[in-house]
Amino acid sequence: MSILARWRVLAGVILAGCVVFPACAAEETAKAADLSMINSGDVAWMLVASALVMLMTPGLAFFYGGLVRKKNILSIVMQCFMILCLVSLQWIFCGYSMSFGPDVGGVIGNLDWVGLKGVGMAPGGYAPHIPHRLFAIYQMMFAVITPALICGAFAERMRFSAFCLFSLLWSTLVYAPVAHWVWGAGGFLGTQGGLGAVDFAGGIVVHINAGMAALAAVIVMGKRRGFPHAISPPHNLPIAVLGAALLWFGWYGFNAGSALAANGLAVNAFMATHAAGAVAGLVWCLLDWLKFGKPTTLGMITGAVAGLAAVTPASGFVDISGAVWIGLGAGVVCWLSVTALKAKLNYDDSLDAFGVHGVGGFWGSLAVGLWATRAINPDGVNGLFFGHAAQFRIQCEAALIVAVFAFVMSWLLFKLVDHIIGLRVTHDEESVGLDLSQHRESGYTIID
Repeated sequence: MSILARWRVLAGVILAGCVVFPACAAEETAKAADLSMINSGDVAWMLVASALVMLMTPGLAFFYGGLVRKKNILSIVMQCFMILCLVSLQWIFCGYSMSFGPDVGGVIGNLDWVGLKGVGMAPGGYAPHIPHRLFAIYQMMFAVITPALICGAFAERMRFSAFCLFSLLWSTLVYAPVAHWVWGAGGFLGTQGGLGAVDFAGGIVVHINAGMAALAAVIVMGKRRGFPHAISPPHNLPIAVLGAALLWFGWYGFNAGSALAANGLAVNAFMATHAAGAVAGLVWCLLDWLKFGKPTTLGMITGAVAGLAAVTPASGFVDISGAVWIGLGAGVVCWLSVTALKAKLNYDDSLDAFGVHGVGGFWGSLAVGLWATRAINPDGVNGLFFGHAAQFRIQCEAALIVAVFAFVMSWLLFKLVDHIIGLRVTHDEESVGLDLSQHRESGYTIID
C-alpha cells in the first residue's frame, strides 16, 4: 500500500471516529442525564411504599381468615398467597405492559414491555424521579391485592383450581384494561389524553373493579349451604383485627405512595387516609350501637376498611375536611349496604367484598368530584364544591363505565371457568371445609 493510500485509510478512520464516537458519547451522556434525575429520597420512600402495599395481601388473608369459619381459614390464606405469587409473575410477563405500555387505541397497552423488556433503571414516563422498574414493582402490588379482594365474596365455597384459573384470567382481561383506561398514558378515561377522570390510588381501578367482580361472583355461585341461618359468626375476631391493622398500616403505602415521591402530597395523602379510616370506623361502631344496642369490634374494623377504601381515589386531591366527609359518608353508605341492602336482597357476599369495597370505592370515586381541590394538588382537579361541577359528572361516567365492564366481564369469566372445570366444591367438601377438602390441611388442632 502506498503512503498516499495509507493516509487515506487513516483519514477515513479518523472521520468515522468523529461520527461514531460522538454519537456513542451522546448516548452515554443522555443515559447519565436520565440517571441524574433519580432522587434517592424518592427511591427509598417508594421501595418502602411497595413493601407496605405488598404487606396488605397477607394482611387481607388474616382479615378475611378471621371472619370465616375455622374449617376454612387456611383456604383464605392460601388464596391470598397464591395470588401474590401468580399475579406477580403475570405482571412481569405481560400485565405491566398491558396496563402501562404504549397505548393501543386508548384501550390497552401494547406488548413492547413483555417480560419487563426495556423497563430498566432509568426513569420512565410515569415517575420522573425513580427508576422505571421501581414504578413497575409498586404497581405490581396493586395488581396483586385487587383480585385478592374478590376472595371475600366467594369465601368457603370455591374450588382452588377454579380460583387460580379465574384469578389469572381476571387479572389479564379485566384489571389490565381498566388500569390502562384510568392510569395508562393514552387511556380513554384518565387525564393523559382521556375523559379526565382522576383516581389517585385505586378507587376505580382497584375497589370498584374488585367490588363489581365480587357481585358477579355472588350471583353466579349462589349462596353457601345453609345461608343465612346455618352460617356461624366469625371464628376468630382477634385475627381479623390483626388483619385490619395490617391493612391500615399498608394503606399508607397504598395512598401516600401514589404521590410517587417523598413530598408534601404524600404527607397529605397519608393524613387524609388516616382521618377517613378513623371517622368511618367510629361511624360504623356508633351505628351498630344505635341499631343493635352494643358497639361491635367487627363493625369498627369493617368501617375502618370501608373508610380507607373510600378515601383511596381522593387522598391526593382533597384536604383533611374533605377526607373527613368521605369517611363519614363511607361509614353510613357501606353500613347500610351491609346491614340493610344485603339483608333485603338476601345475597351471600360472604365477607362483604361488594358492600365494603364496591360501594365504598364508588362513593369515594364520586366524592373526588365533590371535594377535590387544586389547593392540595396543583396538577389535580377542582370538584363541584370548588367551582368545577363537570368533574363530578366525569367521575360518575368513569365509575359507571368501569362498574359495568367489570361486572359483565367477571360474570362471563366465572361462567367460562365453571364450564371448563367447575366453580364450586361439592356439598360434602363444603361441609367438611375447604382446608381439608382442598388442601389436606387444618388451621387448628382439635384434641378430644
